[in-house]
Amino acid sequence: MYFEDYQPGQVSQFGAYKVTESEIKEFASKYDPQFFHLDDEAAKQSLFGGLCASGWHTASMFMRMLIDNLPEEHGSLGSPGINNLKWLKPVYPGYILSVKSCVSHCRLSESKPGVGLICVNYEIVNQHGMPVMTLESNAFFKCKNN
Repeated sequence: MYFEDYQPGQVSQFGAYKVTESEIKEFASKYDPQFFHLDDEAAKQSLFGGLCASGWHTASMFMRMLIDNLPEEHGSLGSPGINNLKWLKPVYPGYILSVKSCVSHCRLSESKPGVGLICVNYEIVNQHGMPVMTLESNAFFKCKNN
């Protein structure tokens, strides 16, 4: 997919990432070693009521689903950043996450010929359709004829 393949209002759904207890603990032990991500019993006494994934882990799972959803040949050139990242609900072991996306706007780059910028609103949901994370992402894409 290239810049021209995206249109404002374009909606898609993708992904089916199963969250495991071992992955939650492995990620947390390396990057976010807080007790509610590492200790089952202690986590029961936390605000989350049980072991849950780090928000950064949830963001990483989203990124994996996003990249897996790109076709083999694509024009993705990376991202200058995200806006409004929000962790709405805890992500527990056994959850199956998926992504809903909506393109909000597209524009050609003024400083980079042959490159467009696409802004997409993402909602990461659990298997019950409940949003657990939202973010707005900007991404650079090659134009087809370049």
